[in-house]
Amino acid sequence: MTTTDHRAHHRASPAPWAFIALMVLVGLNLRPALSSLAPLLPRIEADTGLPMLAIGALTTLPVLCLGLFAPSAPWLSRRLGTERTLSLALLVLAVGLGLRGLAQPAWLFAGTLLVGAGIGIAGTLLPALVKRELPDSADLMTGVYTMALCLGGALGAGLSIPLTEALGGWTYSLISWAALAVVSLIAWQTLMPSHRPPPTTAPARGDSGALLRQPLAWQVTLYMGCQSSLAYIVFGWLPTLLVERGYDEAEAGWMTGASVMLQLGAALSAPWVARLGRDQRPALVLVLSLIAAGFWVLLQGPAEWRWAGVTMLGFGQGGGFSLALSLIVLRTADARLAGKLSGMVQGVGYALASLGPLGVGVMLELDLGLAGITAALMAVAAAAAGFALLAGRNRRLASDDAGRLVVR
Repeated sequence: MTTTDHRAHHRASPAPWAFIALMVLVGLNLRPALSSLAPLLPRIEADTGLPMLAIGALTTLPVLCLGLFAPSAPWLSRRLGTERTLSLALLVLAVGLGLRGLAQPAWLFAGTLLVGAGIGIAGTLLPALVKRELPDSADLMTGVYTMALCLGGALGAGLSIPLTEALGGWTYSLISWAALAVVSLIAWQTLMPSHRPPPTTAPARGDSGALLRQPLAWQVTLYMGCQSSLAYIVFGWLPTLLVERGYDEAEAGWMTGASVMLQLGAALSAPWVARLGRDQRPALVLVLSLIAAGFWVLLQGPAEWRWAGVTMLGFGQGGGFSLALSLIVLRTADARLAGKLSGMVQGVGYALASLGPLGVGVMLELDLGLAGITAALMAVAAAAAGFALLAGRNRRLASDDAGRLVVR
């Protein structure tokens, strides 16, 4: 059967603009579930009577679930197809968001577990879909998708309290995000791209073990883990650290929100900047330098520099995450390998990232002070830079004629 005959059995893929719109819509769903919870934690603690340890677990659980469920995305894709798997992930996300609003501790945790699973699977599939649908501009489109993620995160944090006031309770505020997931699911089901079978020359299986033996795959993964751990420290602890520094709660909240909003522009522009050089190393070092400088200024520098610190941190983190996802598509030769690398990078990377917020919580508990925490943050940024210098080189994972995984 020819390729044309095969496609006749399927709905045609949407136009590129329609696919980009779908990608942005799905991307908007992948952060509000994480960022909308933090501002409501005092109310949840008061209403449910959960101990502080359990409240802390509610913030760490979704990040851990991102890591635990991301590796299942390629496995599910092989069995259900990438398009149906993404539909399933959006359905799981919507159900999880609904369950969280039932206000009972058991439902809160069950819903948070499902939310982490849905986000972990959807977030792993999107880079591979971008690589398949828009292969020539995959890195730039990853920037657009990352911008949608950052916007979703900022909306989740910013609208959480207003929605609580408008809808009459934190439970309704949490449930309301399920509406966005349902709208995205309907749009995806209506317009999703057609299935395109992988080339017969490429073996469908056997890459996972080979991937684990490739240093390049680990370099991208460990860069993702280090930079994501810094990102989740900002989500979970930056307001607390700023209050510890001496700012009042309201200003600390505004500074954190502004930093997250500034990630939008950097997420979109970082892949363009990365194209200016022969490889991504200069862009990676630039964004990591901004992250380290931003943290240092906010936690140790003069108070009058604080908004410069907010700006550097926001630009650095938006660019750092956008480049991490770009590396997945730039370091693989085809969509199938991009999907497998995405599963490894986001699975192992997010599991590592969950250690960051946990570590800061332990350091605060042990009263190690802001100087000790700042030193730890600088060490993580330095480790990320080391992995970035290796992962940023112009190399690619590909299958040779015999089906073996090689680096070119």
